[in-house]
Amino acid sequence: MNAATIKIDGSQPIKLSPTRSWRTYIGGKLLDELHGISDPKDSRYPEEWMMSIISTNRNADRQHIQDEGLSKLDLPDRDIFLKDLVDKNPVEFLGKKHVEKFGKQTGVLVKLIDTAERLIMQAHPDRNQAQELFNSLYGKTECWHFVGGREIDGEPPYVYMGFKPGVTREQWKALFEEQDVEGMLECLHKYYVQPGDTFLVEAGIPHAIGSGCLLVEIQEPSDITIRLEKTSPSGLEIDDFLIHQGLGFEKMFDIFKYDTFTREETLANWQVAPEIVTESAGSKEVELIGYNRTPYFRMTQVEVQTESEIQGDGVFSGLYILSSKADVLTGEDRLSLKKGDQLFIPAQVSNFTLVNTGNEHVIALRLFGPEVK
Repeated sequence: MNAATIKIDGSQPIKLSPTRSWRTYIGGKLLDELHGISDPKDSRYPEEWMMSIISTNRNADRQHIQDEGLSKLDLPDRDIFLKDLVDKNPVEFLGKKHVEKFGKQTGVLVKLIDTAERLIMQAHPDRNQAQELFNSLYGKTECWHFVGGREIDGEPPYVYMGFKPGVTREQWKALFEEQDVEGMLECLHKYYVQPGDTFLVEAGIPHAIGSGCLLVEIQEPSDITIRLEKTSPSGLEIDDFLIHQGLGFEKMFDIFKYDTFTREETLANWQVAPEIVTESAGSKEVELIGYNRTPYFRMTQVEVQTESEIQGDGVFSGLYILSSKADVLTGEDRLSLKKGDQLFIPAQVSNFTLVNTGNEHVIALRLFGPEVK
């Protein structure tokens, strides 16, 4: 399929180009390598946003860049944003029931993240707080699924997550005021992570993705982040607005949930075990995070030896190729994909076939928006 034959009316899957976003931390070398960029290196573009119809407009000093973070179609001769297509044909792209419930919003954002340094400790508002404090329809519950990584300065990939027993709001606030970074880190549980690990990170839970992580993050479509460090691990000074998001240094502590758990309880609460959805001789689909854990998004992993017919079920989705090469067949149309390619699957695409054309099993992630009942 070439650019001349691409239909953008929602009748077939649409290939999207990689969209990199500026962040306050350094990373992205593995993303460069994934896409065959010569001289791959870490920078302040450590994230690739997928099926995104929102921009990174909460980045200080970059709010004049209106289209940063927005997904574009993978076309050689013109710029077309996914957001514009959704706005024009919401029912065809998102589905009638979804539009009735959520309007022209996908209600989800997906990122591929590569970290060369630890991210600043942070938390996000829940949906009620987001509406009350930020006039936002969405908070930021998120889910991490680790797909790779690297050692940084001899340390394997890791994350911080959740308050240890005994931590109080008063203690947390005092450590912030003193900028006692080691003291704050000591309040959180630290876990080393491996490819295949999955964590649900509910709004309000303090956390920090560590260095060396390569992960897919699926989340509510919000970029509202409360940060705890005035200087990043690599030395970037953080603007006050990026820390408290306009709430001020007192009210920002309302965002955190101060429940405390042991190390084992924290894992039991938020580490998610995979569950097989379907399995046949030529393929398997495994649910990584489902609506039984959160109504805000769903993600599965498809493994294809030969080929697999995938049902659309009247909802939109994304598809990200983690390994091998594949053709996507929709009626008479054929679209060739390789590792690192991403698709948006409109709701009116009732089914498609994923055909393995490589030398190893195809592994692909299916990415879904909020539950529609």
